[in-house]
Amino acid sequence: MMEATMTKNIGLRSVPVADTRISDVDGTNGILIYRGYRIEDLAKNSTYEETAYLLLHDALPNEEQLADFRKNLEEARELPAFVFDSIKKLPKTSHPMDVLQAAIPLLGLADPELRDESREANLRKAVRLIARLPMIIAGWDRIRNGHDPLPADETLTHAGNFLWQLRGAVPDGEIGRALDVALILHADHSFNASTFACREVVSTQAHMYAGVAAGVGALSGSLHGGANAQVMKMLEAVKDEKDIPAWVRKELESGRKLMGMGHAVYKTTDPRARFLKDLCFTLGRKLGQEHWCTLSAQIEETAVAEFNKRGKTTIRPNVDFFSAPVYHMMGISGDLMTPIFAISRIAGWTAHIIEEKYGDAQGKPALYRPSSDYTGTYCGREACAYTPMEKRS
Repeated sequence: MMEATMTKNIGLRSVPVADTRISDVDGTNGILIYRGYRIEDLAKNSTYEETAYLLLHDALPNEEQLADFRKNLEEARELPAFVFDSIKKLPKTSHPMDVLQAAIPLLGLADPELRDESREANLRKAVRLIARLPMIIAGWDRIRNGHDPLPADETLTHAGNFLWQLRGAVPDGEIGRALDVALILHADHSFNASTFACREVVSTQAHMYAGVAAGVGALSGSLHGGANAQVMKMLEAVKDEKDIPAWVRKELESGRKLMGMGHAVYKTTDPRARFLKDLCFTLGRKLGQEHWCTLSAQIEETAVAEFNKRGKTTIRPNVDFFSAPVYHMMGISGDLMTPIFAISRIAGWTAHIIEEKYGDAQGKPALYRPSSDYTGTYCGREACAYTPMEKRS
């Protein structure tokens, strides 16, 4: 029987497993960096397309490079007919995240460079995935509601085109920009659960689509990407409460978790949450739905005060807390909120997959193989003797 030689870190919290040049999270000071750039600067000045280029290429594009990147995205949006034909056969009650995970292998089968593992081919695959995930989500939402998927509108931005394909109406410019900003804020976050899943899978030399499918699966969980949908359920449930502070205190006293509060890394407010809170109130005033933002802010204020009383001073809103009302005000249903997270994070996932495959930061890639401590059965210090069926009680 092997004995543990070191203290376990459950969940690998704060355990460095590799180097990366892609993003950095300073949880103590609430700072998020993409390839050297503060997330606040990118959200104010960049676009999702430019940010995706930055994540993939380790530099901001010049005008010509960005134009080419956008053109490549536009050209990649066209899908073979069998992809949507296959999706149409799925039960209409299927959750969009399950549909997305089912669709990733189909996208892989549609990729003529699926088995080409050159860096250049994987960069082209990344562009196809960034272009096509929004089509799958928007197309599925229309299919389940009895409509056909819509063709892309190449006059719109990446975010604006998604809203067009989802709703069949060209979005207001300010709403399209709001989604663009939300996509920038969600595009990468270092070695989070879904990104680690992507990297772990491709460390076996599996292809990019296998890694992305793993990332989608990890993101679907309520402790990761699924939290924003849970936040909206919470807001819907308490929208008629007369005394929100009393409700918050009751929830905490009962030991129940407030969705969207707390983070595995940030010990202060998530910088993305700060930006999304401002975006929430801006959209709320524009659309006459500011009550969702006020409600969220009430819950936040009371919860933080209560956490402070209990000595839990590091629990603050995370990215999901204000992204939920932002998406809701855009007319996006709760079960599409996590898929939109995936639409954004695909830029980060593919950048990490490429880094993992080619060792951009840490030298030669290595197969992930953590150890574990066996806590199951032994017969003394030896393995148990096999008992024939007829002698078992």
